[in-house]
Amino acid sequence: MSFLKITAAAAAFLAFATTAPVAQQKDTVTLGVAVEPPHLDPSAHVAGTIREIVYANIYQGLMLTDETGKEYPALAESVEVSDDQLTYTFKLRQGVTFHDGSAFDSSTVKFTLDRARGPESVNAGKRLFDPIESIETPDALTVVVTLSRPVGSFLYDLGSADAIMVSPISADNNAQNPIGTGPFKFDRWVKGDRIELSRYDGYWGEPVKFSKATFRIIPDAQAQVAALQTSEVDAFPVMGAPETLAQFENDDRFKVVVGQTQGEVMLSLNHRREPFSDVRVRQALTHAIDRNAIIEGAVAGYGTPIGSHFPPSDPDYVDLAGVYPYDPVRARELLAEAGATAINAQLVLPPFPYARRAGEIIQAMLMDVGVTTQIEVFQGPQWLSQVFREAQFDMTVIGHTEPRDAGIYSRDDWYIGYKNPDFNALVEELGATADTAERSRLNKEIQQKLAEDAVAVYLFQLPKTGVWSAKLEGLWQDSPVQANDLTKAYWAE
Repeated sequence: MSFLKITAAAAAFLAFATTAPVAQQKDTVTLGVAVEPPHLDPSAHVAGTIREIVYANIYQGLMLTDETGKEYPALAESVEVSDDQLTYTFKLRQGVTFHDGSAFDSSTVKFTLDRARGPESVNAGKRLFDPIESIETPDALTVVVTLSRPVGSFLYDLGSADAIMVSPISADNNAQNPIGTGPFKFDRWVKGDRIELSRYDGYWGEPVKFSKATFRIIPDAQAQVAALQTSEVDAFPVMGAPETLAQFENDDRFKVVVGQTQGEVMLSLNHRREPFSDVRVRQALTHAIDRNAIIEGAVAGYGTPIGSHFPPSDPDYVDLAGVYPYDPVRARELLAEAGATAINAQLVLPPFPYARRAGEIIQAMLMDVGVTTQIEVFQGPQWLSQVFREAQFDMTVIGHTEPRDAGIYSRDDWYIGYKNPDFNALVEELGATADTAERSRLNKEIQQKLAEDAVAVYLFQLPKTGVWSAKLEGLWQDSPVQANDLTKAYWAE
């Protein structure tokens, strides 16, 4: 073996190299969010603001969803499905632990699924687990889930935030001290300011690139701009005011990234209250709304007009925005036919910027056809309680962000109160269908039915309007589920 002889010049260079300061690669990241979550347990609350922080970062499920909207095995290493689509056999990954050191195994999966589907469950997606007939755990790394009926979307459903795995030791405290199996662990929450995560050294998979990830809570649109420009935050995946994107488009320090979400923004109407149970009134209100004007005023022109509860990014999407086009004259005619020429309604708006802006424009458009509205602005908890849970409202503007969720209208307890046995039959048939072509046909029929019945005034698909450092790679452009998944993100050289 020969040894490398270091020349005097090389030695001098090495000596300099060992004493000269070396630039450290940044290994932390700070993301801005506009709305503070109510807590941090997505299995106990519907709020998307929770999922944007914890999904895939802190919590994982047997499956997860990637940026393309495709489910993939996460805590499950593999899954086998029986020919009759009723039995799912999951092989779990070895060596997985929760952030408190407790083990993840088949008993954890059974506990989680039983908790989600149990009589005392507060899981917003409880209906997803209703088809489960039994859960068997033949060994520590095997789970056999048997369904009472075929569910074509079962694996996709297991990739949702509603199906994250929780430990029986820590589940009851996850709202304030989340304990998951993900690559980041929770450090602290400074209410009104930030939520801090750090890399979990005991993570079963590939370690994330960041030693620390911080979510800064910045509701004000101009403060968001300032935070980016001063490097207080590295990224705002969704800017509160889309018109501010123009300030960053010619700045080489930033990337402006506009993508799609699963958020169908609509003027929801309470069918339990007159006159909104009358389809002619709902059709009239749809005719009264100029979608393009609302898109321009609410989201700076970035949205896509929609006419039903389905995202344009979905392969089964049907463009139904023209079923009841903008036509104030026809709106007045329909209101007269329905004997509803003196509507005076409450318009409740949640705290999201797009909803408040759209609501003010809608108020003016409805006034033009003789419909008077009084705007009330609710904070998140009040909106969730009074509107979403108790259905105490006339109208509201909201974006429903859960993916592939058009079946929600078949629920008896759904806040809108739409009742149609034919629609319910379509949803039931879809749930029992695994064939791709047949599911596509049913999805299109479901969209058509919602549009024809003017179940809501469907406005636009919420865009994902992001700005982040030009050197930050791996953030999602689109949001097929609500998430800021940092598992593949990194700083480029």
